[in-house]
Amino acid sequence: MNQDKKPTSPLPPLASMGVGGRRPWLLGGVGLAAALAGGLWSLRRPAASAPQASETQALWALTLNSPSGAPMPLAAYQGRPLLLNFWATWCPPCVDELPRLAAFYRQNAGNGWQVLGLAVDQPSHVLRFLEKTPLPYPVAMAGLEGTDLSKSLGNEAGSLPFSILIHSDGRVLKRKIGQLSSEDLAHWVS
Repeated sequence: MNQDKKPTSPLPPLASMGVGGRRPWLLGGVGLAAALAGGLWSLRRPAASAPQASETQALWALTLNSPSGAPMPLAAYQGRPLLLNFWATWCPPCVDELPRLAAFYRQNAGNGWQVLGLAVDQPSHVLRFLEKTPLPYPVAMAGLEGTDLSKSLGNEAGSLPFSILIHSDGRVLKRKIGQLSSEDLAHWVS
């Protein structure tokens, strides 16, 4: 038997197949197929729908109370850009973002922007808080029902803080669960 003879492979050597051989083409094809499948899946998957103008109609129909008990019809906020912020006195991230929201309101109120805080809390707690830390924008009491209201506006988890930016025509343009940063607010205005 001739021991100098090397075993032969049914595949030609890689060098004879051009640059890189079959493997890069195979991996590229698999990657392309995965990208196409992902693209098709995202087109067929229902998007996490941002509420449309018709979905915010229920918001405008509400009348909530101020912390002191005065009625606050939310229809008064319709027709101008509105930053709606769900918060609570017992929520540290909520309290932490309030100075940024106050600064945002002061900087943009002259340009037609509105900010409305919706407290998911008890009126007595909010009144005490606002005595120590007054806010330049209005606050309404959403109470425990505020969680359901925030869910109807896209906060599926019911988490706090939750903020949404509503266009003057009633469409929700942005929403965020968690603290708003100064960068978020600057981006939302632009």
